[in-house]
Amino acid sequence: MAPRATARLPQLLAPLPKLRHLRRERLRLGDGARTTLYVARYDLRRTEVRVVRLPRPQPLEAFCHARGFDEAMVGGFYERPDLTPLGELRTGGVARRHVPFAAPHGAVRAALSVDGGRVAIARRDDLPAHPAGDLLQAGPLLVRGGAPVLGDDEGFSAGSHQFDSDITAGRYPRAAIGVTRRGELLAVACDGRADDEAGLSMAELAEAMAALGAVQAMNLDGGGSTSLICGGRLRNVPRESHGVALSGGRAVATAIVFRRR
Repeated sequence: MAPRATARLPQLLAPLPKLRHLRRERLRLGDGARTTLYVARYDLRRTEVRVVRLPRPQPLEAFCHARGFDEAMVGGFYERPDLTPLGELRTGGVARRHVPFAAPHGAVRAALSVDGGRVAIARRDDLPAHPAGDLLQAGPLLVRGGAPVLGDDEGFSAGSHQFDSDITAGRYPRAAIGVTRRGELLAVACDGRADDEAGLSMAELAEAMAALGAVQAMNLDGGGSTSLICGGRLRNVPRESHGVALSGGRAVATAIVFRRR
């Protein structure tokens, strides 16, 4: 079993210049390892949230520069070699081209649903069958009702043949999205694959999201695809599996974009 993360987030670093909504935090894990968390908070009363399918896969920072987006994060998974989105995808209520998760897991894997100003994160079978707005399916669900969700009841280990590896095993760079009781949206990324950046296990990410105040949260694409754009810049450090930093990040297929209303 992977070491448990502490619920406390010590070593809170100062907000980055002109970016009061973004903080870097050094998280100390149960076995003494450390990793860096990048935590962006958005007031949902003042923030428009959108799911975007990139016209062609490209690094998220480059896409944001081209489209004028200052705030965004990586979305869901994709299938190689064409980087077709993996998991259900809808924008504006319209189902978009994607590769479904293998049965029976697609019916339960967590999703982000955005309908106007309402944002919901839940298992797919707890959301409308035909949502009117945007929907991005990824998972697993990390936090439910403010408590970490442990285990693998969404079948990611059993369905690992659709991924490069079993995403539930080991520590990696990871990304997650959550909502808080205060009506904030949390966009979180962690570094990893370096001597001083351990990354997080799925259980550690769940505990970190709960400690940050999420009442509902889910995992997004991670590894070298982990990308958080704040103030128009990539803030985390994506790395390949062998630890080499990816300048600008890896090409992704979908994103979640945040814009001030």
